[in-house]
Amino acid sequence: MDNPTPPPAPSTGPPGDDFHHLPVMCDEVLDALAEAPAGLLLDATLGGAGHAAELLAARPDCRLLGIDRDADALEAAERRLAEHGDRVQLVHAAFGDLASVLDEHLGDGMLTGFLFDLGVSSPQLDRPDRGFSYRDPGPLDMRMDRRQSLTAADVVNGYAESDLATVLRTHGDEQHARRIVAAVVAARPVTDTQQLADLVRDAIPAPARRRGGHPAKRTFQALRIEVNGELAQLPGALDAAIERLLPGGRGAVLAYHSGEDRIVKARFDLAASGGCTCPPRLPCGCGAVAIARTPRRGALLPDEEELASNPRAASARLRVLHRIEPEARR
Repeated sequence: MDNPTPPPAPSTGPPGDDFHHLPVMCDEVLDALAEAPAGLLLDATLGGAGHAAELLAARPDCRLLGIDRDADALEAAERRLAEHGDRVQLVHAAFGDLASVLDEHLGDGMLTGFLFDLGVSSPQLDRPDRGFSYRDPGPLDMRMDRRQSLTAADVVNGYAESDLATVLRTHGDEQHARRIVAAVVAARPVTDTQQLADLVRDAIPAPARRRGGHPAKRTFQALRIEVNGELAQLPGALDAAIERLLPGGRGAVLAYHSGEDRIVKARFDLAASGGCTCPPRLPCGCGAVAIARTPRRGALLPDEEELASNPRAASARLRVLHRIEPEARR
């Protein structure tokens, strides 16, 4: 999701009217959840419902609980999934609130499968008024949920220089963070996305501008992650989904950023190891209990055919988890 195709002309229709995009690694996601028991599937990052529509078509024995923090996305998803009637329930919430959402809407019930498709979607990038894109002028917003108060303008103009540099390094892997932040601080107040993109471009040494895509890509990614608290919310959300997964259930997560993928790997490994602290290759003596297994080492990557037809899949990494009956480590 952090490698979008060049954006089309912005929609002139109602909000959410253009919230439609090609779901990444859709066949692999369907395969990952194909053996989930009949019951309730969770799409924790519904977006325009690209994956959800395919899941509902492939699994007529399942219902879907879809959540998203973006009201425009939910509006589009509601239209797209209307044909499935009462098989679908939609909730306006961030995945960071997943534990309370599941308590409210499931009660004592359980999930049979879950999907997280992380990052930003192309429709969010394609609307300049949302402030996610470095390609078109727009407000420094970047809020996925516009009910929250913190915006990218608050981060860019209000954070201390050292804190802003930390955001760029941590969330964007930006090696020129100090140069960029010095230029931004000197130009404050920065008022729109075009001004910020120009400042970043001019701050980066000329040789670095000629490789790795748009020079502002990493800065905008880092600011988006900071504004929306994406990495901070992810561990608890994954734990909540795994905890509510029935034995035999399946989980799938698509990550597009190294920080996201590290968190996913760590939470899946924790569920699969039970938190075992014993030395590798020795019998477990700490009493750890595994509640899941990961069916393959490493993440699944998009194939060449998908990369050719959908370049935004280039950074995707899919990890899959199988829930098991609690099992003492040996």
